[in-house]
Amino acid sequence: MTVAPPSGAFSSPAALRNREPILEVLRQVLPASGAVVHVAEGSGEHVVHFADALPGLTFLPTDPDASARTSIAAWREASGLPKVGEPLSLDASDPASWPVRAADAIVAINMVHISPWSATEGLMTGAGEILSPGGVLFLYGPYLEADVETTPSNLAFDQSLKARNPAWGLRSLDEVTALAARNGLIRSARIAMPANNLSLVFVKG
Repeated sequence: MTVAPPSGAFSSPAALRNREPILEVLRQVLPASGAVVHVAEGSGEHVVHFADALPGLTFLPTDPDASARTSIAAWREASGLPKVGEPLSLDASDPASWPVRAADAIVAINMVHISPWSATEGLMTGAGEILSPGGVLFLYGPYLEADVETTPSNLAFDQSLKARNPAWGLRSLDEVTALAARNGLIRSARIAMPANNLSLVFVKG
């Protein structure tokens, strides 16, 4: 769905580029119905695009940033989609404070590398607590892999992230997978995506 930015909203070029490839994966891995928590949603363009294409699901967008929540609310209102909830404040690093305590799936796009490691730790803890058995955690973004040569563009991106904030940066896929497993989440898929990104699917045991 293409909608011009409404008043109060901003647009993310990255979201516009990657939303369709991500949607194709979500069609395969998300349940047919249930509640999906979208962590660190950003502009709001992802959630309205996914909700429009997957009407059986209820999407609950969240972001810790107030300006992002304002943008999400504007996109939500403009879309008129009945199954997109009001944007909520959610700090991934503090799962005890999460405003949602049950979900069938969690989606986090381009969050793991643009946040401190504590946010990923909290995301895994929270997912392990609130996902129903068989629930899905979906992650999208670039990762470092022990058996795959990192592309020059991803190495440069990693350095630029660390220059902006030393706590940011590309994460080891092995470390992320091990952290998920410690929280009862088993990786079921690693899907290569455009621009040297990955879609990762974890399932609650």
